[in-house]
Amino acid sequence: MTTFVPANELNLIKTMYQRTNILRSALLLTLLLAATSLPAQDLPRYKRIIKQLSSSKFQGRGYARDGVRKAGNYIVKEFQKAGVDEVMVQPFTLDINTFPRRMELSVDGHKLTAGRDFTVREYCPAVHGEFQLYHIDTLHYDFPRIREELARPENQGVFVVCDFWFPYKHRKDFALLQNKDSSNVGGFIYTWNEPLKFYKAYGERVADIPSLWTLASVLPNDAKTIHADIDQQFFKDYETDNVIAKVEGRRHDSCYIFTAHYDHLGNLGRKVFYGGANDNASGTAAIITLARHFAQNRPQFDTYFIAFSGEDAYLRGSRWYVDHPIVPLSHIKYLFNIDMIGDNNPELHCEPSEAGAWAFPLLEQLNRQGQYFQGLKLAKLEEKSDHYPFAVRGVPCIFLENEEGDAFPFYHTPQDDYRHVRFDTYLPLFHLITDFLQAIEPN
Repeated sequence: MTTFVPANELNLIKTMYQRTNILRSALLLTLLLAATSLPAQDLPRYKRIIKQLSSSKFQGRGYARDGVRKAGNYIVKEFQKAGVDEVMVQPFTLDINTFPRRMELSVDGHKLTAGRDFTVREYCPAVHGEFQLYHIDTLHYDFPRIREELARPENQGVFVVCDFWFPYKHRKDFALLQNKDSSNVGGFIYTWNEPLKFYKAYGERVADIPSLWTLASVLPNDAKTIHADIDQQFFKDYETDNVIAKVEGRRHDSCYIFTAHYDHLGNLGRKVFYGGANDNASGTAAIITLARHFAQNRPQFDTYFIAFSGEDAYLRGSRWYVDHPIVPLSHIKYLFNIDMIGDNNPELHCEPSEAGAWAFPLLEQLNRQGQYFQGLKLAKLEEKSDHYPFAVRGVPCIFLENEEGDAFPFYHTPQDDYRHVRFDTYLPLFHLITDFLQAIEPN
């Protein structure tokens, strides 16, 4: 039996059908766009966190003005906003040398700028007064003659000047000059090319003899004197925290871990601080946005996100953690340590542990499929970031870093700020990591 529909009703049905199809298509397109742009939606959040952490509010995330504690509290709140299931803090203590107040140096009456023209070694004691300079003749190096000259009464307390790399060629000689019990030397100045770096923050001691760095251009070979007013403050048992966020998976017998350090170099006097936008606000921001992603896309296994303190103090936070893990190290299926990714080198530096080496071929395959980076550079394991304490304990892990890009020259300088950080690496890395977990733990 055939049913006939009046023409006017037929046109109405056709119109409703077309509108329904349009709405369905629009909804499907919206869902597809949402699925493909989820990481892009976090790029503004990623940038905002980097801008905040590298701002003057946190004073280089160091110890003299409690910048590292303020940063730790901020990260706790950001993890909570990300929707994780739990946020914990793991306190530990360290000894640290800092430079929070006067930081002044002049050469023959010409005032230098802290952080740009000169800096100090992390273990430097306070320096106050005027000192004669003794320039090492590196072209006609004669150590017995130099030692004899430095022993003369008129050279008592001089500051020895030479190129930074020269003492590495003559370690035994300089070890004698640096021994306060057997040397009249008052201090050392090592010259360096621009930009001038603050070497490290792990001043776990205060040296007997001051050690300064200057640009070679501000300390000519005929310079006669320096005048210094440099204060330092040593903190014994300074308490700081590792910040740990957890997203519960469908299984709890194993876990994945993402790490990044949030501490940095702090202050160099009252006016200068090391913002550390690339090193390592960039990695910290990445693990916070990854936490948000996995909070919204429940993983198969429990997943932890650890923001370590004390990395620039000789990996103290991660060393403490491996001695006091909140889950057994044997339960870690894989650990990603993300450090200094605020750059634009199209090649990604990858440093796996021996136990984690199996992942590199898979990452290469996924990178080729996704065309995220021009290449992945396999590097030898080194003791330079927070993956290392895990690696030597047999944990499968990898260190991911983007180096030698436009932002790289500024790390450990005051210019490692929001103006110089680059955002090219974030989305490709985000995709590569999430692809990796999807590949080894498909839903």
